[in-house]
Amino acid sequence: MLEIPKTINCRGKILSFDVPKVMGIINVTPDSFFEGSRFQNFEAIQLKVENMIEEGVDLIDIGGMSSRPGAKIIDENEEFDRVIPVIEKLNLQYPELIISIDTVSAKIAEGAFRVGASIINDISAGKMDERMYTVLSNLKIPYVLMHMQGQPADMQRTPQYENVVQEILDFFILELGKLRALGIKDVIVDPGFGFGKTVEHNYCLLKNMQIFQILDCPVLAGVSRKSMINKVLNINAKEALNGTTALHMVALQQGAQILRTHDVKEAKETIKLWQALVNA
Repeated sequence: MLEIPKTINCRGKILSFDVPKVMGIINVTPDSFFEGSRFQNFEAIQLKVENMIEEGVDLIDIGGMSSRPGAKIIDENEEFDRVIPVIEKLNLQYPELIISIDTVSAKIAEGAFRVGASIINDISAGKMDERMYTVLSNLKIPYVLMHMQGQPADMQRTPQYENVVQEILDFFILELGKLRALGIKDVIVDPGFGFGKTVEHNYCLLKNMQIFQILDCPVLAGVSRKSMINKVLNINAKEALNGTTALHMVALQQGAQILRTHDVKEAKETIKLWQALVNA
């Protein structure tokens, strides 16, 4: 098995994966699937970010467009106005904070980079904006490469795979080849739990996630409060913290290097317990 990179360079801020990291979720949206992650003004965002920092967050992911099942793509200018001022203010107030921009738009990616974003997190793997890979090549900024079957508006209608793990592995191999050819070195892979997958697909991916380590990239697990928990337990996202923590432990055992989560404190505690287990 290939060795996973120990660090990625986020514009001079080094993110090391000797210990798994926690990515906190901030949604500057009125309609993201979990109400507790939605923020409409900077004062509320700042308070949440300060809380996450106190809890030990390693990086923060800011998005201005919901990607929940059924969501539609919003106007680029509206997305720009939601997220760019927020990133600029946070970067000025917390200069050591690593900020990721969650967007499918090359324009938003460029704008976010100009005001301090250090990572581009793109659920579409460049498929929803043909300029995205060109922008990445120009910026030389770390990139979260995620798998999604379809688009948010239709991705959960009829997800189908012959072998979900093999098909996503093949997808990553193909896209990583393109990115490497463009000189993009720092890539994080995300299997895309809930993005064009049934509950069964999601658990098959989680059970076999360790296979993605052969890609020689850090692996991100985004299971926080998602329907793969809620449908099994017959609960809603507000009630899904315990289920999230349970799946975070499994993800760590399967080689996840980043937990993308709404709940930083609990994710950090899970990592500490996992470390105690590994070191026992």
